[in-house]
Amino acid sequence: MNILILSPHTDDAELGCGGSICKFLENGNNVYWMVFSTAEESLPEGMPKDTLKSEFLDVTQHLGLCEEEVQVCNFRVRYLHEHRQEILDQLIKTRKKFNPDLVIGPSINDYHQDHQIIANEMIRAFKTTSSIISYELPWNHITFNTQLFIKLTEEHMSKKCDLLKNYKSQYIKERLYFSEEFIFGLARSRGVQCNSKYAEAFEVIRWML
Repeated sequence: MNILILSPHTDDAELGCGGSICKFLENGNNVYWMVFSTAEESLPEGMPKDTLKSEFLDVTQHLGLCEEEVQVCNFRVRYLHEHRQEILDQLIKTRKKFNPDLVIGPSINDYHQDHQIIANEMIRAFKTTSSIISYELPWNHITFNTQLFIKLTEEHMSKKCDLLKNYKSQYIKERLYFSEEFIFGLARSRGVQCNSKYAEAFEVIRWML
C-alpha cells in the first residue's frame, strides 16, 4: 500500500501518528512524507535556521527512508494560508507521482491555522482518489472524533519516542506533549478504547475499498 504522510510542520506527524508510521514501515508499506514548514521562526534563540529540517531528516534516516521518499518545503510558519494554491499544486503533483492509497494528515478540527490549511487542501486534492484519515494532536483540538484506531505494541511506542528525541530543539522549549509520560498515557487511553495495550486514534475523512 502507498501511504502519504502530511506534516504542516516538521514534528506534527511523529507526534500524531509516529507509532503507526513505524508499524506501516514494519509491514512493508511504501511511505512518502511531505513537510510544509520547517518553522524557522519557532526555534530557540541562537539555533541555526535549518535546525528543524536537520532534525526531521534525522527522523527519516532513523526510519530508513531515502531522499526520494521525503519532500521538505519551507513555507513560513503561521503563514501557510498565503500559499494555499502552491500547497494544493504540490499535493496534486504528489498524487500523480505517488498515487497514494491512504493519505494521513491533520484534522479539520485542528485549530492551528497552518494545520487547517493542510487539512483542507489534503481533502481537496485527494477526496476522489484516496482514503483520508487525520491524526490526533490533543493540544490543538476542542473536539476529535475517534473513528479509527491503529493498535500498537510497546515496541512501536518506544520507537515513536525515539523518533521524537531527534527534536532536541523542542525539548529545549520544554514542550509538554513531548514527554514520554504523555505519549504513552494517550496511547494507553486509546488502547483501552479498542482492546489493545496501546493505540493511536484517527478521524476518518474518506474511506475507499
